[in-house]
Amino acid sequence: MRIRRTRSVVVSASVALLFSAAAVVPAVAQSQPAGSVLSPSRELTALTDLFAERLLVADKVAAAKYGTDRPIDDPARERKILDDVAGRAVGLGLDPDVVVAVFGDQIEANKVVQRGLYARWDAHPHERPTQRPDLDKDIRPALDRITTQLLGTLAATEGVRSSRSCEVRLYGAAARSAYGHELDVLHLKGMGRALPSACAPENDQAIPRT
Repeated sequence: MRIRRTRSVVVSASVALLFSAAAVVPAVAQSQPAGSVLSPSRELTALTDLFAERLLVADKVAAAKYGTDRPIDDPARERKILDDVAGRAVGLGLDPDVVVAVFGDQIEANKVVQRGLYARWDAHPHERPTQRPDLDKDIRPALDRITTQLLGTLAATEGVRSSRSCEVRLYGAAARSAYGHELDVLHLKGMGRALPSACAPENDQAIPRT
């Protein structure tokens, strides 16, 4: 269902994502010792890999809903997810408000992909999915697994997410994940929407929402 681009296009788009981030956080880069800010953070790559996995599941969500009366926006379901992760955050020693913000971004990022796929399929009927996955039996268990992994990874990365270099490191991690998962332009757009709340709010620099 996902249109696969050539690896050269993926690399170019991933690099563009990374350098667009560098342009919005120059003050952070200038405040750190030379060479320290742009060092890869494998911890954050674990986080952005999960963002990418969730974005790719959005393809299946779109295929399950397209042409049915199930809307892309599902406020009741979204509220249930956010209430659930807020409750689980407490047991992990995480700020529930921060966790809700991160998962809210993941939900919105998935909608970016779903809407993009709907538009693509409307314009190019021959690209429409030929199979309809089962949203409840097949897709939501996968999303639940990613949710559990995301919560654990948020706890494991709390230190680096609170650092002043988080924004630059996060975009570097996102570029690596985009390359590794071969994200196309639509999914890269989703990745950009998934990132804003990943760094702790105590940081002076904020990642703008896209």
